[in-house]
Amino acid sequence: MSDLVIGRGSDDRGAFRLRTVILLLAVGIIGFVALLLGNAYEAPTDSTNGSSAHALSNGATGYTGIVRLARAMGKDTRVIRDPSQLGRDSMLILTPPLGSTPLGDVLARRSDLPTLVVLPKWLTIPQRPAGQPGWVMRLGLIPKSEPQGVLAPDYKFTVTRQASGGRPLCSAGWITHEFGFKAPRPLQTISGNSNLKPLLTDEDGNIVLGEIGDKSFYVLADPDLLSNMGMHDESQARAALALLETLNEDGNKDFDFDVTAAGLGKAKNPLRLAFDPPFLAMTLAIVAAMLLAGWQAFARFGPAVHRERAIAFGKTALVDNAAALIRKAGRQARLGGRYVEAIRERAIVAFGVPSRLRGPAIDAYLDKISGRSRFTDLAQAVDDADDKASLVAAARALHDWQKEKGK
Repeated sequence: MSDLVIGRGSDDRGAFRLRTVILLLAVGIIGFVALLLGNAYEAPTDSTNGSSAHALSNGATGYTGIVRLARAMGKDTRVIRDPSQLGRDSMLILTPPLGSTPLGDVLARRSDLPTLVVLPKWLTIPQRPAGQPGWVMRLGLIPKSEPQGVLAPDYKFTVTRQASGGRPLCSAGWITHEFGFKAPRPLQTISGNSNLKPLLTDEDGNIVLGEIGDKSFYVLADPDLLSNMGMHDESQARAALALLETLNEDGNKDFDFDVTAAGLGKAKNPLRLAFDPPFLAMTLAIVAAMLLAGWQAFARFGPAVHRERAIAFGKTALVDNAAALIRKAGRQARLGGRYVEAIRERAIVAFGVPSRLRGPAIDAYLDKISGRSRFTDLAQAVDDADDKASLVAAARALHDWQKEKGK
């Protein structure tokens, strides 16, 4: 069986010409690389799904309103998805959805940075049937154990809720500016911690916003002061932005809204490692190797080497196969007698041995031919050979005798 050599025909037309194939491969490779880069460096999407209160939620309990307002007023406001960025030197607003949300690591990293923790208040579910994206339905107030457990056990509070009538809140402590907040209905307040300093209270002195210690660590008991629910009122929205600016130690600092506590954190993309140093060098080396392999596929280096047939044609193939079998069996030394007979037959014709002679008489006739060696001695040496090396030496000597006598 042999390899078929398919040559390039004279007709270069058709859908699969070389240029067409190269173009298709180039488009496919470029598209694949673009897809990899897009997946590696894709920008996080601002999901409005779910019913949790966070900075990406459009629902009544979400905080997209204050985020957009701050940005519109020229504040560099960011929504933090990467936990590694929670230690930035900026004002961080944490909105944990439940009391079991872990905040210990974040608060430890921000021990000397301004941080506002907004306690949860409402129990919500996504709106059914769906209306605007991200809208929610309020089922009622969340159990008091949830807001009380947000900072427990380090800081224990007692949460109370009471009818407020929408009356104005009062400034206290070092906050002397009148913000013009109207109390949400119902109003959620906290108390019961000696380290809690009141900053905003209701008319009865119940704490709505307090500071823990003296390290710019604040707790907002009622989230409706910052949520989308309160942003529909212009005065409330203005007061909310003024409150954040006041709590910020430096008015030029950024506002960061955390969404990792709501489960919207974004881990590092492993695919991006392939395109960032130091792994970029390895990626480029692999790409170069692939390009060289592709170039070799289209432009062969040197002539094509075709495989030989597994079963060759003609007498030569039969002789080669027979020789291979004898060699594999280790029987080369037993071929000496056959070789002597072949030389004898050729010598009879070449030297004109009379046809009447038979057997030993032929050998005696060949011995009488002048020369340094006798035919019978050389033939006996070939017959006596017991290995390949001695057989080759004796056969060469007999061949040389024939060649010498034929001159």
